Amino acid sequence: MVTELRIGIIGLGARSAIAENLAKTGIGAHLVGGADPDPQMRARAARAFGEHLAWVEDTDQLLAAGIDAAIVTSPDDTHEAITCALLEAGAAVYLEKPIAITIEGADRVLETAYRTGTPLYVGHNMRHMAVVRTLRDVIRQGTIGEVKAIWCRHFVGNGGDYYFKDWHADRSRTTGLLLQKAAHDIDVMNWLSDSVPARVVAMGDLMVYGSLTDRAPRPGQLMQDWFSFDNWPPESLTGLNPTIDVEDMSMLLMRQASGVMVSYEQCHFTPDYWRNYTVIGTRGRAENFGDGQGGVVRVWTHRRGYDAKGDIEIPIRGDARGHDDADIATMAEFLRFVLNGEPTDTTPLGAREAVAAGVLATRSLRNHNTPYDVPRVRPELAAYFEDNQRRAARLRGA
Repeated sequence: MVTELRIGIIGLGARSAIAENLAKTGIGAHLVGGADPDPQMRARAARAFGEHLAWVEDTDQLLAAGIDAAIVTSPDDTHEAITCALLEAGAAVYLEKPIAITIEGADRVLETAYRTGTPLYVGHNMRHMAVVRTLRDVIRQGTIGEVKAIWCRHFVGNGGDYYFKDWHADRSRTTGLLLQKAAHDIDVMNWLSDSVPARVVAMGDLMVYGSLTDRAPRPGQLMQDWFSFDNWPPESLTGLNPTIDVEDMSMLLMRQASGVMVSYEQCHFTPDYWRNYTVIGTRGRAENFGDGQGGVVRVWTHRRGYDAKGDIEIPIRGDARGHDDADIATMAEFLRFVLNGEPTDTTPLGAREAVAAGVLATRSLRNHNTPYDVPRVRPELAAYFEDNQRRAARLRGA
């Protein structure tokens, strides 16, 4: 029986910092090292986590170090191959979203986890954000009746720095930001509606960053090296990725399998950075103002004219620094799942459904706004993940 997990991290870029959360969970796990083909990234990780740990070039070398599980934070286009290799080797996986950048890739990851019985967890951390859980509580308590519509406006005020100065701006690495970025919100709206996308259609364009000509590769740099609120207005940005062929404005419509109607708007050149969800039911609606500490969820349950306050106001507790608190909760959930087989709020199947909708929405906006039906996985696969992978071999020996 394993009581202290040996964890490796693959991909030592910006998101590798979530490995710091292992110690913050208070659950038996420790970092033994990480892998990245870039020596500059390995050097940065050694400075951040400790020179004494094993910093190697590839997945095979990290597996040879004797890991029980791995955190995968490599670029999106590598998720599928790396995760499948880890699962085949029997190493449990915490995979950063998205699960893959194609539907076929996502399905391959699920099939590999199913066949090998190796535990798979996808870090859709927003299911652990206080704003999302507050909205879900309002829904589950029946306060607004039966959910019929969910709208999300995503103001990505940091979009230029976050997504247009490195590989995120290259569709060959991400498919597009209606997958890479929106997978978070599609997953949230699936969870809030307790359903999955059945049909999608989208519209979008590269409206600002495509015309900017100051481009430069950034070897050895990470987002925190160039990020600044002073990088404003958007057309003044410099040092953008040499390839920019993803949209910076996207709008998505979805009909869920349950009949719930969903809309999502994403803009990467707003001055502010936050998400606004509106959930409309048969007996009221709920909406968040701010999405972290200091924000509120307001609920309207009576007919009237304009009323900014609503009938109920619920403070949002936690997440003062974006999704840091949610990242810790997500890591803790992963460790409890691997060690004890405990049920999880995030699901690999849900991660796949978000990717499927994002892929087809991106195809729609690039193909004359053609609507597409979202395919489902085979029933046996769905049942396996809906049952919390109970056939999976637990490292605790259960």
